[in-house]
Amino acid sequence: MLDYVAQLTRDATQITPEFHARLRDAGFDDQAILQITLIASWFNYINRVADALGVGRD
Repeated sequence: MLDYVAQLTRDATQITPEFHARLRDAGFDDQAILQITLIASWFNYINRVADALGVGRD
Protein backbone atom coordinates (compact mmCIF):
# COMPACT_ATOMS: atom_id res chain seq x y z
CA MET A 1 0.00 0.00 0.00
CA LEU A 2 2.82 2.41 0.81
CA ASP A 3 4.39 1.95 -2.63
CA TYR A 4 1.03 2.78 -4.18
CA VAL A 5 0.55 5.89 -2.03
CA ALA A 6 4.11 7.05 -2.70
CA GLN A 7 3.58 6.71 -6.45
CA LEU A 8 0.23 8.49 -6.17
CA THR A 9 2.01 11.35 -4.42
CA ARG A 10 4.95 11.51 -6.85
CA ASP A 11 3.11 11.07 -10.15
CA ALA A 12 -0.32 9.47 -10.29
CA THR A 13 -0.17 9.26 -14.09
CA GLN A 14 2.40 6.48 -13.72
CA ILE A 15 0.10 4.20 -11.73
CA THR A 16 -0.55 1.09 -13.78
CA PRO A 17 -2.98 -1.79 -13.34
CA GLU A 18 -0.10 -3.70 -11.75
CA PHE A 19 -0.29 -1.38 -8.73
CA HIS A 20 -3.94 -2.32 -8.26
CA ALA A 21 -3.17 -6.00 -8.76
CA ARG A 22 -0.52 -5.87 -6.03
CA LEU A 23 -3.00 -4.19 -3.69
CA ARG A 24 -5.56 -6.92 -4.43
CA ASP A 25 -2.89 -9.58 -3.84
CA ALA A 26 -2.26 -7.96 -0.44
CA GLY A 27 -5.93 -8.38 0.43
CA PHE A 28 -7.43 -5.02 -0.52
CA ASP A 29 -10.71 -5.06 -2.44
CA ASP A 30 -11.90 -2.37 -4.86
CA GLN A 31 -13.61 -0.38 -2.12
CA ALA A 32 -10.44 -0.37 -0.03
CA ILE A 33 -8.36 0.70 -3.04
CA LEU A 34 -10.79 3.56 -3.64
CA GLN A 35 -10.59 4.60 0.01
CA ILE A 36 -6.79 4.47 0.01
CA THR A 37 -6.73 6.59 -3.14
CA LEU A 38 -9.23 9.15 -1.82
CA ILE A 39 -7.55 9.54 1.56
CA ALA A 40 -4.03 9.85 0.15
CA SER A 41 -5.21 12.29 -2.52
CA TRP A 42 -7.04 14.41 0.04
CA PHE A 43 -3.96 14.61 2.27
CA ASN A 44 -1.80 15.54 -0.73
CA TYR A 45 -4.28 18.24 -1.71
CA ILE A 46 -4.75 19.76 1.74
CA ASN A 47 -1.01 19.76 2.44
CA ARG A 48 -0.31 21.59 -0.82
CA VAL A 49 -2.97 24.18 0.02
CA ALA A 50 -1.53 24.65 3.50
CA ASP A 51 2.01 24.91 2.12
CA ALA A 52 0.94 27.47 -0.49
CA LEU A 53 -0.75 29.60 2.15
CA GLY A 54 2.07 29.27 4.65
CA VAL A 55 -0.10 27.54 7.24
CA GLY A 56 1.94 26.33 10.20
CA ARG A 57 5.03 28.34 9.37
CA ASP A 58 6.56 30.48 12.07
